[in-house]
Amino acid sequence: MSGHHMAMHAPHDVMGHGGHAEMSMNAMVQDMRNRFLGAAVLSVPILLWSAIGRQVLHFSVPAPFAMRDDVFQLILSLPVIGYSGWIFFDGAVRALKARTLDMMVLVAVAIAAGWTYSVVVTVRGGGDVFYEASTVLAAFVLLGHWLEMRARGGANDAVRALLNLAPPMAIVIKDDEQVEVPTSELQVGDVVLVKPGSKVPVDAVVEDGISEVDESVVTGESLPVSKAPNAQLIGGSINQNGTLRARATKVGSDTALAHIVRLVQEAQSSKAPGQQLADRAAFWLVLVALIGGTLTLMVWLLAGRSFSQAILFAITVVVITCPDALGLATPTAIMVGTGLGAKRGILFKNAAAIEAAARVQVVVMDKTGTLTKGEPEVTELTADGLSEKEVLALAAAVERDSEHPLAEAIVRRAEQVGAAQLSATDFENVPGHGALATVGGRRVAVGNARLMARETISLNGLVNTRDEMAAEGRTVVVVAVDGRASAVIGISDAPRPTARAAVDAIQE
Repeated sequence: MSGHHMAMHAPHDVMGHGGHAEMSMNAMVQDMRNRFLGAAVLSVPILLWSAIGRQVLHFSVPAPFAMRDDVFQLILSLPVIGYSGWIFFDGAVRALKARTLDMMVLVAVAIAAGWTYSVVVTVRGGGDVFYEASTVLAAFVLLGHWLEMRARGGANDAVRALLNLAPPMAIVIKDDEQVEVPTSELQVGDVVLVKPGSKVPVDAVVEDGISEVDESVVTGESLPVSKAPNAQLIGGSINQNGTLRARATKVGSDTALAHIVRLVQEAQSSKAPGQQLADRAAFWLVLVALIGGTLTLMVWLLAGRSFSQAILFAITVVVITCPDALGLATPTAIMVGTGLGAKRGILFKNAAAIEAAARVQVVVMDKTGTLTKGEPEVTELTADGLSEKEVLALAAAVERDSEHPLAEAIVRRAEQVGAAQLSATDFENVPGHGALATVGGRRVAVGNARLMARETISLNGLVNTRDEMAAEGRTVVVVAVDGRASAVIGISDAPRPTARAAVDAIQE
């Protein structure tokens, strides 16, 4: 239904943190629910005291205060028309201003025609009225709107989780003083202090300090990225070992995180193709209904019936043409689809995705952490001059003091092969490069090619092995003992045991 035109523009004010997106969405869902409940509750007595209630359901309680039935129905229908159904009139006016006819126009015309005719009949002393047709129609269409909005609201939990990636508070350095301020108040150019283990508040550029930053929440990359002065930081990523001073480059709704949130929201307020088709069909449906109603009125007048009878038939045509099922079917299907998806951890980016899913030919997957475990493991080791156990014993002694995921992988492997547990002294961490330490009187360096270059250690015969491992997508760590490259260790993210079965299942 096209009802969202009136309500869907609220969620775009995503702030740096604690965005108001879910507030306005929740408020809109509740508003729609209240409108529906109002119409549904009042429709019941209107139906009971109507001609249908009297003749079909044999309901025979007199209206309170000795009122005429139609007067009582009129009073009960006022809140339905004035409050519950008001969004239809509002939507219809907007559609007409935009020079188009949509479902809102049809619903508004049907409700208004039936109700206005009934009021005129009531005021003139009674006769055939159909307050029940107008109020029940309003309740049905409102139910469709409410279900559809609830389906969207469900996806809003995903938005809330995204917004919560940015920390609520940030430490700003002003005149060499550290001041804690809300993230939403940061300005471009502010210098923020990011301590080890804390989150980067906004998009920024490093001015001072060296560290490793876990950007997996935004990029999906499982390994930390080393940061030095002039490196870009993404708001919401997690600083690991060093302290960084960084200058804010993008704040509030300009940050990468806010852009992602906005994309998710725009997708949510999109419509399914089936819904768009219904909207296009609605244009012609409305046209047919209005022309049909007008023709009916003229034909009966020409046939010599009274105006009240002719208008009665004309309104019947309009009310019956109103396809409330069309307004209920798609939102209900989308609601069920998104609901079942959410229970199973599947987030549909938009309504169109559910319809398109039936025709999927190719599935593209994110490897890291999806098909793989997301924790690096040693997958190959080539030693030169030392045994595998000796290399692992020396490397693990250096890496035990490091918190890097690659270091953990080496320590784990050393434990698995039962290498001797040696102790290291004079430990030196070189962020982004590796680490050095003295183990049993030998100087051991464990790190990447940049560390070897810094320590002027040549790889000699291990160059080709290192290049081959790197070409296969492994992360390569070099171990050097007393200034000589002794081994290269290939580390990669191992596949999950269930990955094979999952891919097979999808192919079937």
